This record gives sequence, C-alpha cells and structure tokens, in this order.
Amino acid sequence: MLTPEILDTFRGLLDEAKASGDREPTAMNLATVDGTGRVHSRIVLLKAVDEHGLQFFTNYESDKAAQIGAHDQVALCFHWKAIREGIQVRFEGRATKTSAEVSDAYFASRPRGSQIGAWASKQSRELPDRQTFDERVAHYEKEFEGRDVPRPPHWGGFLVVPDRIEFWYGATFRLHERIVHTDHGTSWSSQLLYP
Repeated sequence: MLTPEILDTFRGLLDEAKASGDREPTAMNLATVDGTGRVHSRIVLLKAVDEHGLQFFTNYESDKAAQIGAHDQVALCFHWKAIREGIQVRFEGRATKTSAEVSDAYFASRPRGSQIGAWASKQSRELPDRQTFDERVAHYEKEFEGRDVPRPPHWGGFLVVPDRIEFWYGATFRLHERIVHTDHGTSWSSQLLYP
C-alpha cells in the first residue's frame, strides 16, 4: 500500500504535468523482461492510481502481457520535462491482472472506436498488410452495429504494486535531488541518493 505522503507527492506532480500543457502527462515507460531475460520497454498510459498501485490496460495476448506472465516484476518511469527543471518518477514492483469488473468498467468508458480497435487488433502479431487490419475493423463495426461493444475476453488491465519508488528532481549543473522510498512489507523507508 502506498503511503498518503507518497501518493500525494505523485498526484501533485501529475497535476503539475497536466497543467503544464504536456500532451500525454500520463505516458509512462513500462519495462518488462521475457522468459529468456531479454528486457523490453514501451510507452503505456496510466489510467488510475491509488494506494494499491498504478493501472494500465492492454491486450492480454500482447507481447507485454506474455512478458508479465513470464516475469511479473516490472518498472515504470514518468518523465516530465516541462515542469520545474524536469522530473522523473520511477516505480518498480509486481504487475497483476485487474479484476474483470475493473476491466469492464474502464472498457465501457473508452471511445467506441477504441473499443472496436481492441477487438480488431491481434496486438504484437504479424500483420500481412494494412488492408487486413482495416477489414477486421470494418467487420467488428458491423458486428456491433446498433449495440454496446462488450469487452473482449483477451483485453483488460494490470495493476502495478510498487515496492520501490524514486522521485528525481532535476537541477542546474546536474545537481539533482533524488529521494527513494522502499517498501519493507510492514512499513516504508525513505532515503536521499546522490545524483
């Protein structure tokens, strides 16, 4: 469980990033490791954060989901260049699937085009040509015409439960400030790090 102090600090920084005009303030780098030990990273979007952790959503048949299935330890990194002298926030911890109810609720809030896309995309699989994908989109548009689009069974959320969080505050001459918070199971500790 994130402490109120950690959660308030992160939410305050996220609010600053949103107010700064950043086009994607919720964008975060997600790093995963596959079964062979190869590291992968990509940008995903934060959809919720609370004392339990951070949520993002994806296709459960994607490469990222397979990597999480093989090795559930992940890392997230936010980088907001437009606020202060630049800020990074890093989270490390375990990723688990969200409940069907959480996934259903978020899926229902998505734009219809994104809902159709979740059905049409075989995420991370080889695509012979763009026309094939466009035809799949058209197929699902027709299939769900005139009714709500249900959540595909292969699509849902992940909750990242962090056990290590670092706030990195940029400063001139690279004299940055770094504060790391570590979960010890029953309590968190905080420590300054050299830049």
